[in-house]
Amino acid sequence: MSGVNESVQVGVIGGSGFYELLDDACEVKIETPFGSPSDAFFVGQLGGVRVAFLPRHARGHRILPSEVNYRANVWGMKALGVRYVLSASAVGSLKQELAPLHIVVPDQLFDRTKARPSTFFGDGVVVHMSFADPFCPVLSKAIVEHGRSVGATVHEGGTYVCIEGPQFSTRAESKAYRQLGFDIIGMTNLQEAKLAREAELCYATMAMVTDYDVWYEGEEDVTLEQVLANVRRNVETAQAIVRSVIPALDLECDCGCRHAIENAINTRADLIPAATRQKLDLLIGKYIKGA
Repeated sequence: MSGVNESVQVGVIGGSGFYELLDDACEVKIETPFGSPSDAFFVGQLGGVRVAFLPRHARGHRILPSEVNYRANVWGMKALGVRYVLSASAVGSLKQELAPLHIVVPDQLFDRTKARPSTFFGDGVVVHMSFADPFCPVLSKAIVEHGRSVGATVHEGGTYVCIEGPQFSTRAESKAYRQLGFDIIGMTNLQEAKLAREAELCYATMAMVTDYDVWYEGEEDVTLEQVLANVRRNVETAQAIVRSVIPALDLECDCGCRHAIENAINTRADLIPAATRQKLDLLIGKYIKGA
């Protein structure tokens, strides 16, 4: 890792357009125990705050949702010193009142992915962490407040159902998700949220509605062209929210997310293999020192 002279405080994971907000930006390449992140991190200043931006699907959108190395992406943020991670994600709406171009800040997740790694642990160390409330309430509230302050239509709360993709839902699936009471549908945030909590980072999602999913009979079936057109229209709004919220964050806030695994390590420290202790020192080192 090179090019960073001081700790980065806030991370943004999203599509294109966010690194343009940073002053004095440089590219930082990081290798992690879990392989390479999606791309280099763009590190710079925004409103006096050190910020790292990572394009989730790489520049040019070259990585499928199922192929994203979520562990490496979150580990890289932790290694840079990040405390808050703001996710910007395109989603489909499962409710008529959540219209295209609206913003949703969800407070719940439902997992419909299949075989994606979603933990840093194993290899001799067991961690059972609470995940009842998967998003940071402090960061979520800040996104809602600042989103509304810049004129966006922001919905507070809701359930994000995360599907495997890359295909969009069938009509039967879309209708079933609505019957289950879910609000928005996407393909990326479940693993990010779990791993951010294991890394004791405050994580929240700015979900940008691009379309009604195929449940809506008054809407044409969702197409990539429609989604991308609304993604482009959402970028300006998302940039305005990021520009507003980041300088206002309390970087010293001692949120509960910062202690998520303190009492969740089930394995006796003296029984954790040396190689695993070394590999995961960034996450567990402070809790097993001297053991």
